[in-house]
Amino acid sequence: MGAGEDAAAGNGTTKAAMEVSSSSTASTTTQAAPPSVLRSVLLSYAYVGIWISLSFSVIVYNKYILDPKMYGWPFPISLTMIHMAFCAALAFVLVRVLRVVSVPTSPPMTPRLYGASVVPIGALYALSLWFSNSAYIYLSVSFIQMLKALMPVAVYSLAVALRTDSFRRASMLNMLAISAGVAVAAAGEARFDAFGVTLQLAAVAAEATRLVLIQILLTSRGMSLNPITSLYYIAPCCLAFLTVPWYAVELPRLRAAAAASPAGLPRPDVFVFGTNSLCAFALNLAVFLLVGKTSALTMNVAGVVKDWLLIAFSWTVIKDTVTPVNLAGYGIAFLGVAFYNHAKLQGLKAKEAERKAAAMAVPKPDDAEAATRLLPEKDGGAPGDHKN
Repeated sequence: MGAGEDAAAGNGTTKAAMEVSSSSTASTTTQAAPPSVLRSVLLSYAYVGIWISLSFSVIVYNKYILDPKMYGWPFPISLTMIHMAFCAALAFVLVRVLRVVSVPTSPPMTPRLYGASVVPIGALYALSLWFSNSAYIYLSVSFIQMLKALMPVAVYSLAVALRTDSFRRASMLNMLAISAGVAVAAAGEARFDAFGVTLQLAAVAAEATRLVLIQILLTSRGMSLNPITSLYYIAPCCLAFLTVPWYAVELPRLRAAAAASPAGLPRPDVFVFGTNSLCAFALNLAVFLLVGKTSALTMNVAGVVKDWLLIAFSWTVIKDTVTPVNLAGYGIAFLGVAFYNHAKLQGLKAKEAERKAAAMAVPKPDDAEAATRLLPEKDGGAPGDHKN
């Protein structure tokens, strides 16, 4: 799966080994079996496999519904609104009726906090979903995945601009390499569509801004939302924002399509749209499972693997044209993203080492008391024992 994935699996193995060591030294009378290293590794790969499968399914499913040559429902805002309505309703049931998860109380979600934090994130989420789903009408699945390689570039640039991250020359050179690779891939695209590229780049910009704002508006205030509570708060807000472009852009098109057809506009198939929405909701849960049980870095590495699988699927099954220039350009971008993930991993290891060193440097209370007692002896004994 690549060096990055092996490193992530190695971290899980190290963590499991540390747990085994601590459990064996904590008590000699405890007979509980230590956790299996192999089991931890297999579970990590299982979480990765579930997320890749669901993400792969949602992307291909959306392409199938939106592409005029396939299912033929070229109304991306309507599809996104169906997703958000389904996710909001299911999240409400899980939070308020079944009480599977509880709403955050520290800090509590007040109307002021909702308006200042959740509303901007919901607006950006609506733009991201609208633009990204619209791009599937004009671009191939493979080319869209190549354009998504620009996400680290957008996130890092915005983080530096908003001063949530520091400027580093090596990181910026890495971002330029990724951008150059995507530019080469775009130059070799057989079905290049300027409007579709604009939509996808706008989706990347909106998503990157949303991710940075989550860190600024929510994480910095000590608020942590899992996917269910995130959908509980954000999905209704996102749905409300989507009604504006839907009314202005798609409602006239829906009316025109209904008037042009003698039988009227065909209703969306309940099974197709229902299973599609269920896959979208399950993907949010898979993100929580993957990040919670492994790390966000593992998801980034798994995303690269998923992109290669989608490109291969688009090439062999959907029969999209993938040129050698496409592959060469994405290869350059892939190396840049791999280096970015490697640098992130090294940074996390360095922070963990600093944290452990700081924890070991703090003197224990017993050690401090002993040092205080020995201090007079070290200086030459008691005050009365000093010799001239």
